Amino acid sequence: MPYLTDAGTLLVDVLFGLMALGFVLRVLLQWVGAPFHNPICQGIYRLTNPVLMPLRRALKPWRRIDTAGVVVSFLILALKALLLLALWRLPLQPAAVLVLALAEMLGLLLTFYFWLVLIRVILSWAGNGGGHPAVPLLMQLTEPLLRPVRRALPALGGFDLSPLLVSLGLMLARILLVAPLRDLAILLATR
Repeated sequence: MPYLTDAGTLLVDVLFGLMALGFVLRVLLQWVGAPFHNPICQGIYRLTNPVLMPLRRALKPWRRIDTAGVVVSFLILALKALLLLALWRLPLQPAAVLVLALAEMLGLLLTFYFWLVLIRVILSWAGNGGGHPAVPLLMQLTEPLLRPVRRALPALGGFDLSPLLVSLGLMLARILLVAPLRDLAILLATR
């Protein structure tokens, strides 16, 4: 029986994670000021517009952050949390669902940025990506994390250690923030 639970957990995690990632990516692209003419941006906007446009009238942006996108992402992850708690045969306590959804949101962001930084490092070794439209977006998305670390580090003769330090920070945040929030959600569900 745990095999079916593990398979269900994987399917829920991937399906809802990808849906939430689409909306999170839209929020992040607007936050960094990514160009609308980029074909990847246009695709993400087309996929998310049917859901976000009706909500935009009610939820105004806050400091360049698309609140409608954040709300939709959180609701998707709350539904994911609800399904995960049900799969794990834990009581569906509202506080547990909200805390688990918050943990999932933080986990999604931290994992996404970890992979973005890693891909950026690989691209720096392999070349510029051949003019692919994802490369400038990758640079725009990762620069807000890398720039402050790069400024704080001394010049090391052409070596940029900021991706290493940012990756380490992202992994530590995942261990020190996401894991305890997940544990708290399970504790809240069993009370």
